[in-house]
Amino acid sequence: MLCLPALIVDIPTASAHQASTGWPYPLACCHDGDCATIPGRAVTEGHGGWNIDLLPGDHPRVTHRNRYFVPYGSEIPSQDREFHICLHPTEEQENCFFVPPGST
Repeated sequence: MLCLPALIVDIPTASAHQASTGWPYPLACCHDGDCATIPGRAVTEGHGGWNIDLLPGDHPRVTHRNRYFVPYGSEIPSQDREFHICLHPTEEQENCFFVPPGST
């Protein structure tokens, strides 16, 4: 009889308080899965800060078009190459905004 060792595959999963790449969102930002990666096309730089225009599907909490403005200096460095936003307590309110390295 042939015995094969069990193959264990470690598939990374993100908790409600982690980015999809595994780095933890600060506890002050993340409450109940309200932080997520957003597409780079949704973010533009404007006079004095970041303009964010999210559509349904861009973030799990977004149900209609929402626009946010984050002044320069209020953004938080992202720990990957993606933009992230935390929406709390409602989808209309930006709680934390993460910018990839080299974006500023």
